[in-house]
Amino acid sequence: MRVVVALGGNALLKRGEPMSADAQRANVRKAAVALADLAKGHDIIVAHGSGPQVGLLALQAAALKEVPPYPLDVISAESIGMIGYMIEQELANVLPPSTRLATLLTHIEVDLRDPAFGRPEKPIGPVYQAQEAEKARTAHGWPMVEEASGRWRRVVSSPLPKRIVQIEVIRMLVAAKVVTICAGGGGIPVVRDASGNLQGVEAVIDKDRAAGLLAADLAADALLMLTDVDAVYLGWGTSQQRPIRVAHPTELSAHQFPPGSMGPKVEAACQFAETPGSIAGIGRLEDARAILEGNAGTVVKLA
Repeated sequence: MRVVVALGGNALLKRGEPMSADAQRANVRKAAVALADLAKGHDIIVAHGSGPQVGLLALQAAALKEVPPYPLDVISAESIGMIGYMIEQELANVLPPSTRLATLLTHIEVDLRDPAFGRPEKPIGPVYQAQEAEKARTAHGWPMVEEASGRWRRVVSSPLPKRIVQIEVIRMLVAAKVVTICAGGGGIPVVRDASGNLQGVEAVIDKDRAAGLLAADLAADALLMLTDVDAVYLGWGTSQQRPIRVAHPTELSAHQFPPGSMGPKVEAACQFAETPGSIAGIGRLEDARAILEGNAGTVVKLA
């Protein structure tokens, strides 16, 4: 099968862990083992999130008062290069020596008229307690959202991905059996100006929506969205919460999920699974193969 695997940024820098290079490297090493297991029997294309990482880099950039902070599209490119470097290196250490790998910084076009630009919803960066969140809001003018009781994060605009600029290059790499790491961080958000030239914009594209677009463009058989939660839950965070194990896309899309976290995953899964013969899966990184085989996580398919 041709499988697009989207690794969540929170699976690579877990909640509550120090946001250090060593912690990320350790998590990427675990991810590489799960990806290598999938690659034994399938052609994999790897996408990944960068929400915690891009927020951390933005925070570090804002701390240096002598230099104006770099815009989010440039910081996104920095985080994507960092994560892609680690994933490619750790995959090379566990895959057969003959395996060819490539990491591609991917531009993805968005629409400046997207209403998301006026409605920041995508959480990035570290988790703050209420008092710390208010300090960050005051110091930097960042909008914040409460993810859970007493846990706050910065939110930014997250427009819908419209077109993968380098899709033909990605197709060539995949056709040549290169394990390709692309659409990292949801891709670098760009628009075309009046002259048709590309330019970056202040936003972060949701990596699950970008991975769904990538999977559709590549005519993939499966889309796996791997995170730090074992499945999609109804009533999440309540005493009545229960996991959804198998769902038809129409059935699953009828439910409401948080827009900054599970919502885009469910949306991408339902859209992709509308194609006959395609399956989408959501669950934990360590369960990747079991999700693909229908034995773990949430599987979305027509029948």
